[in-house]
Amino acid sequence: MTYRIDLSGRIAFVTGASSGLGAQFARTLAGAGAGVVLASRRLERLKDLRARIEGDGGDAHVVECDVTDVSSIKAAVAHAETEMGSIDILVNNSGVSTTQRIQDVTERDYDFTFDTNVRGAFFVAQEVGKRMIARAKGAAPGSFTGGRIINIASMAGIRVLPQIGVYCMSKAAVIQMTRAMALEWGRFGINVNAICPGYIDTEINHHHWQTEQGQKLVNMMPRKRIGEPKDLDPVLLMLASDQSHFINGAVISADDGFTL
Repeated sequence: MTYRIDLSGRIAFVTGASSGLGAQFARTLAGAGAGVVLASRRLERLKDLRARIEGDGGDAHVVECDVTDVSSIKAAVAHAETEMGSIDILVNNSGVSTTQRIQDVTERDYDFTFDTNVRGAFFVAQEVGKRMIARAKGAAPGSFTGGRIINIASMAGIRVLPQIGVYCMSKAAVIQMTRAMALEWGRFGINVNAICPGYIDTEINHHHWQTEQGQKLVNMMPRKRIGEPKDLDPVLLMLASDQSHFINGAVISADDGFTL
């Protein structure tokens, strides 16, 4: 049997789409036929990405969204559905981190990380999820009943790493959030799953892998290599597709075996 993932007719909402993994996720979903809503605070970066997606024959729309502000989330989701149609796929990708030892973490550091990684991710998923539930109940229009929510957690939510303890805690919360949503929303045909990426070479951290400290990290890995954003494409597309209808509440590591 041959499988081909075709997301034509579906609308995907991607947070943190202005760079890194978020930008890659958006391009990948658009390449599979989905209409993609690019959400972030950095509008100019989003406009550049939209131009690239449209240049490749895809369909994309830009919306400003600050995930630390619930009113901004609500406005962004409402605007996206007005412009593109009901959201079928959410990629909950926005994330931040700070680097310091536990004893040096300030309230500002803690709130900065949890406000985006946990609180922001929760309220984005809640806003989209409520609309998916309304469609499942027949209380809102939509061509697709159910939905796919993909929370981007991290291997750091499974294996604690030094000097990013608060980040690890936040991503562990995202994993439990995924399971809680999957449990409550599965009966509405909404599948909620999490991807836990390992070390991925992106524009934000590219320079780090050339440093002495970065090379030490590479040498700690089972196959002494780091991933590329495109390495996450297969699991993303599978979870976004109809073929994942029996996968709900899964936490999938994509870390080349680092958390084993």
